[in-house]
Formats: sequence, C-alpha cells, structure tokens
Amino acid sequence: MDRATAIATLSLAVIFSGCGRRADQIVVASKNFTEQVILGEIIAQHLEHRLGKPVTRRFNLGGTLIAHQALVAGEIDLYPEYTGTGAAAVLKQEPRKKVVELLEQVRQEYRSKFDIEWLDPLGFNNTFAMVIRTGQAPGAGLRSLSDARRLATGWLLGAGYEFENRADGLAALNRTYGLRWNTRPKTMELGLLFRALLENQVSMIAANSTDGLLTREDFTMLEDDLGAFPSYEACILVRRVRVKSNPALLAALSELSGEFDTATIRRLNYSADVEHKSVSEIAAKFLSSNERLR
Repeated sequence: MDRATAIATLSLAVIFSGCGRRADQIVVASKNFTEQVILGEIIAQHLEHRLGKPVTRRFNLGGTLIAHQALVAGEIDLYPEYTGTGAAAVLKQEPRKKVVELLEQVRQEYRSKFDIEWLDPLGFNNTFAMVIRTGQAPGAGLRSLSDARRLATGWLLGAGYEFENRADGLAALNRTYGLRWNTRPKTMELGLLFRALLENQVSMIAANSTDGLLTREDFTMLEDDLGAFPSYEACILVRRVRVKSNPALLAALSELSGEFDTATIRRLNYSADVEHKSVSEIAAKFLSSNERLR
C-alpha cells in the first residue's frame, strides 16, 4: 500500500467511524471543492424529488482516493467523478487521448475491478487550467502554454496537492512544456488559488477550467495547445449493486446526463464562490429552471 492510499484509508476510517446505515438508505457524496458539492446537492435534491424519500449527504469527503475508497467500501453509493481522474489517479493508467475511448477505458476497468458504473457524462469537461493574471507581468500578452515556456524569468506556481502529485498533473505539464519554475510549487487549498494569484503570491495557478472566477476578465486561462492534459468529463459514479436493485434510482440519475455545459457549471460555481449563495439554493434553482428535470 503506497503512502497516499494509506492516508486515504486512515481518513476514511475516521470519517465513517461509528456511522451505521440502513439497507435502503441512499448516500450521495462529493469531494472537497465547490463544484463537487454543488453537483452532489443537485443529485441529492433530484433523487429526493424523483424517489419521494430523503437521501443522506456525505459532502466534502476529501480527495479522490478517499471518495473512491468510500464508494468501494459501500460507505457511500454515488458521487461525481472525472474520466481523466479515474484513469490516472485511481487506475494508475495512462488516460486515452480520445474522449470516447477514455470513457470506455474507465467504464470497463471500474466494472471489472470495483463493480462500479460510470453513467453517461453530465455534459462538461473539467480539465486542469493553467491561469495567469490578464495583462500583468510576467505573463502579459501570453495566450498558450507554449507561449509561457518561452518566458526566461520563470514562474512561481500555486497548486493543490493532487495536481502536484498526480501523473496527469504537474508531471504531465512538465513533460509536455518544460516550463521554467523559480521554486517548488506553493501547495494550498483550491479555494485560495485565485486570491494568491491576485495578491502576487504566485504568478501562475493550476486551477480547473470550470472555476467560476474564470468568468472574470482578471484572469486568463492559457491554452493547452500541445495537449498535456486528458479529458476530464464529469460523470456520476454509482455502485452497480445499488442500481441493479433499484431501477428507479438509475432512471433518475440518468436524467442528469447531458444537462450541463461549461458555461452552466461556471455560473453555478460563481454563484457559490463569489456571490456566496447557499449550495442548497443554487441546486434548487438549477433544477427548477430545467424543464426536463422538474
């Protein structure tokens, strides 16, 4: 067992110690960042509306390995995940470049190894986003990561723990572009990255392409013109034993496939991170405004 897995296992034991659950209890979970919590709440409210009974929420579990292990252990029933993350962080495989092939790669492996199903994509790709301040030194006028690698003065990177340590994160960026770094990345919570950039604590951050703050003109997302990062299509992961015994659950979850795009998820994230609206309110408004999901 590697160090990351050991930490995830210990964290999982602490989170769920003493937590029993009924056989018919549906548990919806999320990882620990805004988009995940919003998606988790949308899923939970939608299921409550369709199935006519409350579901249990286990949001902000932590990183990918904690959420994955909770799902495999049956402590939770479902949570949102991303195809590239499943391949690289969980399966420890090179993610296939073509979107359809990548989804099939994780589907087959998760079914055979974990008895977990990837539902059809929600409709958006949340890839890594290398972001700089618009019009500010040292990146003024840059538009792509190929532009950024030509900067002789180098960069100071701000990033989350997973980006620094995953093969599809910093390692893939360095392998593809060979950017010059002035020092090791400053590792911080994802919610602090944009503030650190605005306050000149760093000159580039590894954010997500669906971050709500990317709607503001203060920030420029550099184009990944050489394709360092794979696709990260958002999907719902669910235990197969759960949907086999409950066809109505599968039907309700499947209704969410294709109902999001990048503009929509950025708007939802902005509502939480910038406008400070409650996740419950954001989810309810999204569902009530979608004629198919009412």
